[in-house]
Formats: sequence, C-alpha cells, structure tokens
Amino acid sequence: MSTEADPIVGNWYEHLDKGQAFEVVALDEDGGTIEVQYFDGNVEEIGLESWYELEIEPSEPPEDWTGALDDIERDDLGYSETEMASEDWSAPLWGLKSRQAAPEEETPEEQDDWGDGFPDEGPWEDED
Repeated sequence: MSTEADPIVGNWYEHLDKGQAFEVVALDEDGGTIEVQYFDGNVEEIGLESWYELEIEPSEPPEDWTGALDDIERDDLGYSETEMASEDWSAPLWGLKSRQAAPEEETPEEQDDWGDGFPDEGPWEDED
C-alpha cells in the first residue's frame, strides 16, 4: 500500500509499518528530495519518487514535544506540576497589590503630555 498524501512542510506523518512519527521539515522540488525529522530528532532525506511508495499516513503532531531533546528532565522544562486541583482556583491572591486611591487631579497646565506633571525647576542662570 503506497501513500497518496503529498509532502507538506510542517505536517506530521506516521510510518504504518514502523509506527514512527516524523515531520516534513524541507521540500526541494527542483532536487526531488524531502527532508524529514523523526520524533527522536534523527533527520533523513527521502527522494520524491520514494515518498509515494512509503506506507505512511498523515498524523497529528505529538503532544510531548521533548522527543528530539537529549537527556531532558521534567524539572528542566520550567514547571513541575501540570495538574490543578480545585483548591488552586479558590486560593487567596497573596502578594497582589491593592488599588490605592487616585491622586487628586491636577489642572491641565500642571500636566505634561503623559499626565505626569512637570518637575519643579528654577529659572535658568546665565553662564559666564
């Protein structure tokens, strides 16, 4: 059984006989080659003619994107817990600043373009 699926850069496919997932990362129509990267990071070049003889089908990208990374620990990903419990939603918001009363309005002459006001400045002195 050969495939009818065209190679599209960025799309994922799966070998039906091997069960390996791969992504098409480059397509050279002039040279007649397709570059694919397997989930484990290995890269392979396939001839355009050979592509249509493969037993493959389009598939969804893998949920675990770490397949091509060597020796990665879960702690290295920047998060340790992925599930939230119901008490997480009702936890108090410690550390959030409360709103403070707005300062009294200044007259338009006392505000600059950003509404910050002008610094207090003295008159210019002549330099001799």
